[in-house]
Amino acid sequence: MIRILFICHGNICRSAAAEMIMRDILRRNHMENAVHVSSAATSLEEIGNDVYPPMKSTLAAHRIPCHPHSARRMTQRDYEDNDILIGMDRENIRNMERIAGGDPGDKIHYLMEYAGKPGQEVSDPWYTRDFETAFQDILEGCEGLLSVLKHAFPIPGAGSSLSSS
Repeated sequence: MIRILFICHGNICRSAAAEMIMRDILRRNHMENAVHVSSAATSLEEIGNDVYPPMKSTLAAHRIPCHPHSARRMTQRDYEDNDILIGMDRENIRNMERIAGGDPGDKIHYLMEYAGKPGQEVSDPWYTRDFETAFQDILEGCEGLLSVLKHAFPIPGAGSSLSSS
């Protein structure tokens, strides 16, 4: 099983949304048993909190199920236990590397790399209040990640359709 961890500052907006979106994409592609997805924060500020209500509303508007969520902080163990760790912006990447003690396994990546936009950040809707743009960026990154997963890993029973069902 492939293990992916999405990470942002507080784990209540971007990384939580990426987890929910990716789970939905995997489900629609019959890959939910081949890939495990979770999310975490680099800070302690929102530990235990649910998905931020405006982000939850944005997910609902796009018919993305929002399962129960409790923000948590990334640990060094997360680096060891996951195959891919995906950050939303430069500050996240820097903090992820600090928490992990570096990136010797080349596991840490920007989400937008998977959308063909290396180095581009997913803006933080906590500050911009633009949850729709963040959603669209996250969706684009997750769809690109799915394509990479399908080509890089032999996943039995993996579907090929990105269309919603």
